[in-house]
Amino acid sequence: MNVRDSVFVITGASSGIGAATARAAAARGARVVLAARREDRIRALADELGGAAVAVRCNVTDPQQVTALAEAALAAFGRIDVLVNNAGQGLQATIETIELDDFRSVLELNLVAPLALMQAVLPVMRRQGAGSIVNVSSGTTFADVPGTGGYVASKIALERLSAIARAELDGTGVTVSTIIPFATQTEFLGSIRAGRAEAEAMTAGATFDTPEQVATAILELVESGAPRVDLVPAAYGGSR
Repeated sequence: MNVRDSVFVITGASSGIGAATARAAAARGARVVLAARREDRIRALADELGGAAVAVRCNVTDPQQVTALAEAALAAFGRIDVLVNNAGQGLQATIETIELDDFRSVLELNLVAPLALMQAVLPVMRRQGAGSIVNVSSGTTFADVPGTGGYVASKIALERLSAIARAELDGTGVTVSTIIPFATQTEFLGSIRAGRAEAEAMTAGATFDTPEQVATAILELVESGAPRVDLVPAAYGGSR
């Protein structure tokens, strides 16, 4: 799919990978719908991008707000070509100590919400006969690192959900792909559900990618329609 003139719906667009993807897509001639809970941030980004962008406050765990997001995208631009399911949250705790409420919340945001968003845009994409969905996973799925079980479980499940959705949509013109970033310079650690200190200690000294590097990979994935791309170094089992 061509990025130029496409309409992107991007969740978690208030910072990090989401904001970088919005800027990269707009720079390539796309129109973008910025979705996040922090309305002041996405409105500022929409102002920065001009008429190519609209901001829609959306808590992606609220089904009514997800429906309203899809409706707002159609009202603004008349179509939805690309969905980037980027909103997510970390969780750092051992299996014995994970608070079940924390686990449920992370599953709701990292797994259930992307499914709800796919369900919201797929009827539109089917009518158009074309569309691209990119689900953002995590390089933590490449290793069995103590303390990451809850978070990794949510992302592994998202990867399988993406792969099966891709198979189900074969022949419709709609592709579902997965991007697997490595450690990235975002606000992720600051918003982690639990275990922030432990997560910061675990990543101390790591070399972080920039959000712009991930955004570039996302746009390449939209254009290629490939099943998945990872930014994980070969030393950690990835393809880089």
